[in-house]
Amino acid sequence: MLLNCARQSGKSTMAGVVALHKSLVAPGSLVLILAPAERQAKELFSKVAESYHALGHAIPAESYRKLGMELTNGSRIEALPGTEKTVRGFSGVDLLILDEAARVDDGLYHAVRPMLAVSGGELMLLSTPFGKRGVFYEEWTGANGWDRYEVPAGAVPRISEEFLEEERRALPSWVYRQEYECSFEETDDQVFTTSMIDAAVSADVKPLNLGAA
Repeated sequence: MLLNCARQSGKSTMAGVVALHKSLVAPGSLVLILAPAERQAKELFSKVAESYHALGHAIPAESYRKLGMELTNGSRIEALPGTEKTVRGFSGVDLLILDEAARVDDGLYHAVRPMLAVSGGELMLLSTPFGKRGVFYEEWTGANGWDRYEVPAGAVPRISEEFLEEERRALPSWVYRQEYECSFEETDDQVFTTSMIDAAVSADVKPLNLGAA
């Protein structure tokens, strides 16, 4: 399983290459790309299409659509705008890519994990941070079982230091850190910070059983 924390353009390109590679080298594979909205799913699939065209259609496509393709080797790539209610029905997924994972509903994440049960497929979560909440934050800061890759904007050669300096001046500091430095920041609507909440919890205090007679 792979967690990736990076700027949008870089992570989408990487995910597109990984998705296409899987479909080419593993005949009959099912690759599923999920994103919160159709526009985002379409954008990620466009990265798959760019790489496919760059390779000269290494394996011919039996069908080619706005949000998916099926190759003559039996592999399929499907890109879907994801909600828990609409993605059910897929199984035997060999590669599952969840884009903008910090912004998807937790229910979607819980619904798609069983799609890997039989296939033993791979799972990728890609996102810039979006507060200290949700499954992406929990998996990033939680237990082992993931390969974690953090790519801040300063490590991307295509992004100039002049541009980043301009963004530092233009944006609130917490927004800049979140968008360009892969920093999990407090959300702007929080009354209490995460550290305040954590400090208020103690394993030494027995919880009140308010339901007891």
